Amino acid sequence: MSKIVILGAGIAGHTAAAHLRRKLSKEYEVLVVSPNRNYQWVPSNIWVGIGRMKPKDVIFPLEPLYKRKGIGYKQAKAISFHPEGDVSEQKPYILVEGVYGETLGKQEKVTYDYLINATGPKLAFDLTEGLQPATNKVYSVCTYDHAEHASEALHKLIDSLKKSDKKSKILIGTGHAKATCQGAAFEYILNVEKELQKFGVRDKAEITWISNEYELGDFGMDGMLMEYNGFNMKSKDMVEMIFEDRGIKWILGAGVTKVEDGLVHYENLEGEYKTESFDFGMLIPAFSGHGFQAYDKEGQDITDKLFKGFMIVDADYTPKPYEEWTVQDWPETYQNPSYKNIFAPGIAFAPPHSISKPRKSKNGTDIFPSPPRTGMPSGITAKLVADNIIDSIKEGKESLHHKGSLGNMGAACIASAGYGMTQGSGVSITTYPIVPDFKKYPDTHGRDIQKTFGDIGLAGHWVKLALHYAFIWKAKMRPFWWLIPE
Repeated sequence: MSKIVILGAGIAGHTAAAHLRRKLSKEYEVLVVSPNRNYQWVPSNIWVGIGRMKPKDVIFPLEPLYKRKGIGYKQAKAISFHPEGDVSEQKPYILVEGVYGETLGKQEKVTYDYLINATGPKLAFDLTEGLQPATNKVYSVCTYDHAEHASEALHKLIDSLKKSDKKSKILIGTGHAKATCQGAAFEYILNVEKELQKFGVRDKAEITWISNEYELGDFGMDGMLMEYNGFNMKSKDMVEMIFEDRGIKWILGAGVTKVEDGLVHYENLEGEYKTESFDFGMLIPAFSGHGFQAYDKEGQDITDKLFKGFMIVDADYTPKPYEEWTVQDWPETYQNPSYKNIFAPGIAFAPPHSISKPRKSKNGTDIFPSPPRTGMPSGITAKLVADNIIDSIKEGKESLHHKGSLGNMGAACIASAGYGMTQGSGVSITTYPIVPDFKKYPDTHGRDIQKTFGDIGLAGHWVKLALHYAFIWKAKMRPFWWLIPE
């Protein structure tokens, strides 16, 4: 009987494992291999980063859940891919290495019939000198432990502001010229501003947004034209209105190159090299692939068949000018073209190109956001990959009926500022499609204006809070969890 191996237990990997186990009988093996022992609901790390939630509120241990549900689990990291097996092992396998307990440092071959690579990104702090979290007064909210350290530092700063008339500078945004996840940084800056208000020290802090975006509200999606309160508004204007209302300054087109103690070095699109000082910073790092190697049956390197940074899937990677990019370039099944039993949903797949327009500084440095593939798209693509594998197993032949391109997929994002039932405000943005289709929607910046809209208010905040509990319920595979959409 077929054995399905999932690498990674984040949103994509965990979602795929849950659907596979629910829809396949126990005679089929579902095995998750992940170096992480906990599942974490990443969107709520923002609240951990301001101290409104604790890590225990956003994580739970994987092994007990998987044991109850009949999902295999190895706490290990992938080392190399062997999609043809080798001279001593006929089946394809992944070479993995244990990272905890008795298996620490021990390597083994994990064979598979189907492989889902849901390893997500490497948080490439090393690509920006001095960006390591909790050094040089700069922090991260990419993981729950990073977020906890950020909260501790933020509240230490708040305490010092209460006792002094001295003003401080806060810097939040992206920490690399091609970083993504601007949405997380945007939500965090709103929450930090709200926290300063809560403790009565907002007037003692200057808050600055620094980003590789060309315009505010780009979010790695080239911005959007949306319906807002009955009028059409650009996301640029919406975010500018939000920042001006809160007294937040901004620096755009900035590629951060180095962080020193309380000092950021960056290059802008004009080719100027500048610095910005700060007392507390949170900068999102670049995301990169994990540097996996792949080998054929004879041990020859075939990495270029599987990876170009992230995993190669059914996208059109042909180099072409920006003006010739289309939504048809984007993958629909997330299947590797060389090895049909390997899939890569979520952040693990290599995008064919950016969504935002690529821009270079006058010195030739690329400064623009990489495409976001987190959250909702990760869950949707993981489910469709799982469904295709399930159909293929049941039909006894390849089935790829389930498809979903970022060019015909929508996404809803809520950036909540504050915490609690009566305190807070949510900036809600729904966009369709994620990758703009300029041929289908030429007059509305490539998107359906009926399905692309924004709102600001307490209702959005309530939705974000409700989603936290709904998705923790779903991730724990509690009764009727599958009724909660991705």
